[in-house]
Amino acid sequence: MEIYQHFRKDEQGFIDQVLAWKEHVEKTYQPKLTDFLDPREQQIVEMLIGSQRDVLALHKSGGTAHTERKRIIIAPIYDEIEEQDFALTLMQAAYQDKFISLTHRDVMGAFLSLGVKRKKLGDIHVASGIVQIIMSSDIAAYIKANLTAIKKAKIALEERPVVNFLGGEKYWAEADHTVSSLRLDAILKEIYKLSRKDATNAITKSLVKVNYKTVENPTYQLQEGDILSFRGKGRSKLAGINGKTKKEKWKITTAILK
Repeated sequence: MEIYQHFRKDEQGFIDQVLAWKEHVEKTYQPKLTDFLDPREQQIVEMLIGSQRDVLALHKSGGTAHTERKRIIIAPIYDEIEEQDFALTLMQAAYQDKFISLTHRDVMGAFLSLGVKRKKLGDIHVASGIVQIIMSSDIAAYIKANLTAIKKAKIALEERPVVNFLGGEKYWAEADHTVSSLRLDAILKEIYKLSRKDATNAITKSLVKVNYKTVENPTYQLQEGDILSFRGKGRSKLAGINGKTKKEKWKITTAILK
């Protein structure tokens, strides 16, 4: 199908799913609520359905204006969608941060260890002795009953209004670079000020994700908007591809999450 040429090969399965959602809404005139989607998946949905805005409408929510993972409702243009239609639940618990250190990774690991799929999980906030998890409402009772410890911290989750989520607006520090190619190793090297060898080693050791998926190929070609996750060093993104120099090098803008 011609549409695939605009996307990566590993995104074809998700593209097929989005097109199936679109067809379902068009045929049944019933809205479709997705699970939580990462920013790249949200972008794909918008690209595939955006041209149908005279027939279909897209509505997004992850709890607050600054949440990253969101659920999307694809609906006929005339449907009125309310916040409650997204079926979001915020669970919160306290822990003794003087004695135990918890990370976002710890919380997500404990959540996934219950056998729940990642797509049921929204944003996570961990700071100052507070754990907050936004999740799909259909699993909230199960999570509350079964997620009673994270690492060595015993917790008791309680439901809170979703608007009380503490995760705030994210700040990206931008920088301009000139690179010889758009290969993953070349751009990782520039962003994190590594040698080419260290960048390659990090990738082949499965320490780097692109758009939330592990990539082990240093020659992987990045595209504008790609989000990188480098274990132990945080997240960054290829914010802009700004053309080429006279010497045929790429001018790019990158950003690191602070």
